[in-house]
Amino acid sequence: MPTIALERKPVDATAASLMALLCFLWGLTHAVAKLTAPHMPLVLQAGLRSAIATVLLLAWAQLRSVPLFNRDGTLAAGLVAGALFAGEFLFIFAGLNYTAASRMVVFIYLAPGLTALGLHLFLPSERLSSTQWAGIVLAFAGIAVAFGDGFLHGRASWVGDAFGVIGATLWAATTVVIRTTRLTSASATKTLFYQVPVSAAALPLASVLLGERTEIVVTPMLAASLLYQGAIVTFASYLTWFWLLTRYLAARLSVFAFLTPLFGVATGVALLKEPFTVTFAGAVGLVGAGIFLVNRRTG
Repeated sequence: MPTIALERKPVDATAASLMALLCFLWGLTHAVAKLTAPHMPLVLQAGLRSAIATVLLLAWAQLRSVPLFNRDGTLAAGLVAGALFAGEFLFIFAGLNYTAASRMVVFIYLAPGLTALGLHLFLPSERLSSTQWAGIVLAFAGIAVAFGDGFLHGRASWVGDAFGVIGATLWAATTVVIRTTRLTSASATKTLFYQVPVSAAALPLASVLLGERTEIVVTPMLAASLLYQGAIVTFASYLTWFWLLTRYLAARLSVFAFLTPLFGVATGVALLKEPFTVTFAGAVGLVGAGIFLVNRRTG
């Protein structure tokens, strides 16, 4: 999920409810994509969902009179953020070919800890507290346990899990670029607009280069999946997240991020009948606790 740093009022019932809904949507998305993988290759799905979001963002910007093409010194950083965003989803959706959706979402959510480490290095105001360091240690421990559990499922799962970690690293890098460049003062719509068109252009090409199959089976399920991924997740949920960040304390909102891997695991098990071991449950708990501590602010 894209991130900006604005602080407003404490989280109330409205914000809490919306954050729970967003975390559910983000947790569900990989299971939905994998469910329709027999109808359309996964990396191509990622490209088309970005294309749908690009069209909707253009319409939204026109409706709200948000300038997208004005010269404000953000172009270079925006293109870097767009390339990182495209790379993130390339590895996530390619990785889903090799590992379970319930596993992928846990590895992706190493990103909050990696983001905290990156901001610690580049922004003096983002120095880590002892609580946050403990959260990072817990998250990495959870990832190590999950990797160990993955070895029991064979080499294919291990490859997909590794792709998830790379995706998390690229997500964290995207956030650091946004927070440490002139993008931090750009509008949420423009920041997101830099990211989705680049991935909309790059990911279909990547699908061809990866040798994904060319046949597509158009079904109501596939149409619903692309609509969900493009319109609801990539467009509506990300803009809702930005809207929340303009009105509520960003740190308090981010604490809810630990819900996403929990929802992701639950939907993967429920929709795709993916295996769920005691060891992996422990890994999920460690990662969730780590995310909570990394985003928790004291004092």
